[in-house]
Amino acid sequence: MTLSVPTDAELKALAEQVAAATQQRRLMMVTAESCTGGWIAKALTDLPGSSAWFDAGVVTYSYEAKEALLGVNPRTLERTGAVSEETALEMVSGALSRFGAGVAVAVTGIAGPSGGTPDKPVGTVWIGWKRRGGYAYAQLFHFDGDREAVRRQTVSAALSGVLKALAD
Repeated sequence: MTLSVPTDAELKALAEQVAAATQQRRLMMVTAESCTGGWIAKALTDLPGSSAWFDAGVVTYSYEAKEALLGVNPRTLERTGAVSEETALEMVSGALSRFGAGVAVAVTGIAGPSGGTPDKPVGTVWIGWKRRGGYAYAQLFHFDGDREAVRRQTVSAALSGVLKALAD
């Protein structure tokens, strides 16, 4: 999937929309990030007053961190790898269950420039979203560009998906 690479202003506008939607529903939000290295949490907490609706952000690059901090099943990681639908869903579920949030997003992917394989090339990203009470969804993306472009597109897709999760 080729998306235009969002600017800082576009990411800020998305974060502001997430803030408004989260506050309107009186929910707290949490992030679980791998390939974005905390960029989603940064975009959200750059907004003044974010402590009223943003609970926590967790960055987990290693298998061990995904297991210890988010409760990802080691068998899932062995069977499907870190960049998979199953891992994204377990990350988002773990983030939601470990914090008092009402909505969560998780991202896991290969931002590059190395680390890709024929089955999972650079730009492969799984994003998961979950609302307390049942809404859970994951989507596969294939982003183009260098490391920063892949990460920017991931942040944009993650925030856009939060808006969808909050609208459903």
